[in-house]
Amino acid sequence: MRMNRGLTTALLATAGVATLSSCSSSNISGLGYEKGLSSVNDVSLPLWQGVWITAGIVGVVTAILILWPAVFHRKKNDEFPKQTRYNVPTEVAYTVIPFIIVAVLFAYTARDESRITKVTPAAQAKHSITVNSIQWSWQFTYDDAHAGNKGTITGTPAHPPTLVLPQGEKVRFTLTSTDVVHGFWIPAFMIQMQNLPNVTNHLEFSANKLGTYPGRCNILCGRNHSQMLFTVKVVTPAQYQDYLNTLKAA
Repeated sequence: MRMNRGLTTALLATAGVATLSSCSSSNISGLGYEKGLSSVNDVSLPLWQGVWITAGIVGVVTAILILWPAVFHRKKNDEFPKQTRYNVPTEVAYTVIPFIIVAVLFAYTARDESRITKVTPAAQAKHSITVNSIQWSWQFTYDDAHAGNKGTITGTPAHPPTLVLPQGEKVRFTLTSTDVVHGFWIPAFMIQMQNLPNVTNHLEFSANKLGTYPGRCNILCGRNHSQMLFTVKVVTPAQYQDYLNTLKAA
């Protein structure tokens, strides 16, 4: 009975950690992602870390549950072991605790998803870019209404386009598709949204660190899917304005 109580307490602690691990991540590794690259990272990275921490704790507890009886309750003689039909506390524990863990993770996921997908009305957006996907490349149309600038860059599989973004300023993206379903994905920014034919999706985020980052389509869209690449280049706001002026002049 003491063993059962101890295991139940450990499992309950796991559910508690699932909650707490999503609250603070300042001293935790990015687990494959760099911190602070975009506004999306700031929201989704703590959830990513919390899920892995929770999975690790559940894995350790599960390993203990498997190894404990294998090591300490091995058959030591030829006597027929005592048969136990059920153990109500244990069965309740391994039914309720996973439900609690899933419910907590679901709640954090729903909260963060609503924050990531929230967009500014088109009339209030400082920067606006239309991302149109085509087999098999990308088309970026810059439409900053306040600046009066507009220009389109169209890539090809042989010459992938570059998506230029201003550092620290939110950009409202309009995602469309000319033909089939594609996926607008920037791995480093922890962001992905589908480009759907005859459907318009919207996304908004800011890139916070200067540099270049790879982008690609992450939905199998046809023969040359692997060549649907693009580069994200984050520049200063002044450089971004110069780039818009260049597009306008062209």
